[in-house]
Amino acid sequence: MTKKVLVLGEAREGSLRNVSFEAIAAAKTVANGGEVVAVLVGDAVADLAKDMVAYGADRVITIEHPHLKQYTSDGYSQALMAVIEQEKPEGIVFGHTALGKDLSPKIASKLQAGLVSDVTSIESDGDEHTFIRPIYSGKAFEKIKIKDGVTFFTVRPNNIAPLEQDTSRAGDISSLAVDITNLRTIIKEVVRKSTDGVDLSEAKVVVAGGRGVKSSEGFEPLQQLADLLGGAIGASRGACDADYCDYSLQIGQTGKVVTPDLYIAAGISGAIQHLAGMSNSKVIVAINKDPEANIFNVADYGIVGDLFEVMPLLIEEFKKIKQS
Repeated sequence: MTKKVLVLGEAREGSLRNVSFEAIAAAKTVANGGEVVAVLVGDAVADLAKDMVAYGADRVITIEHPHLKQYTSDGYSQALMAVIEQEKPEGIVFGHTALGKDLSPKIASKLQAGLVSDVTSIESDGDEHTFIRPIYSGKAFEKIKIKDGVTFFTVRPNNIAPLEQDTSRAGDISSLAVDITNLRTIIKEVVRKSTDGVDLSEAKVVVAGGRGVKSSEGFEPLQQLADLLGGAIGASRGACDADYCDYSLQIGQTGKVVTPDLYIAAGISGAIQHLAGMSNSKVIVAINKDPEANIFNVADYGIVGDLFEVMPLLIEEFKKIKQS
């Protein structure tokens, strides 16, 4: 049975996050040839609609309002519910981001629908779809089938490949006027503590440091390597607790969950809380002086040595490769 599936596109600082395109690909899978309708919410998002079409959306609905400039669950839920009431979709897909994790339960509650969160893959058998998500800090995987009601799920960034961009695709783009009222929360100012650069949760390459970096200055070679590889810098909770870096870089059970193509762990012992945030990375490289460090149990490649000796060598080798 074909379905109409709604996808929430997530914009940040004038551009769409990659997970928006990954969500479209997931929606295409469960739509069974049906219609994928993208929704963009904000105060100036109409110009981004063509990108959603290029990545596979059949239609795009934009909702613009001054009260939607910054995310609030009240404002966004009002906007989304207006679209849902108009479109009556059989499926809804969000990215499993900070926004998606906050908004999806609120929408599910309003719809009295079930919600499958943090989906990393989808298995299809005709009209039946099985959603796979990690549980127990990534030590096991749960398979879920939705038998009745709206198929509502969130997808973890960097796990479901987006469709190839096709700028020649045509799709209807329309706007919907929604009066956003009775907001209980007003965002007056946003102060960003994270550094500019690649979004950590969507980075294809992550270079992370632990207590072994010894100081904030110890992160400098890691940053050099991350910049060289076009990646993002991350950290263990131990490094954050030691005030070597900001908590916005924390990866783990109480931080961000990342699934890059390449994860380089420097001076990280491999506590289970940290592994919960990165163990599903495609390739893991560990650098540690302790040959018995737990991080080597999940690493694809291990380097036993002082990171301050190893990192400069890696940087030089990668520079040679890029120059050749």
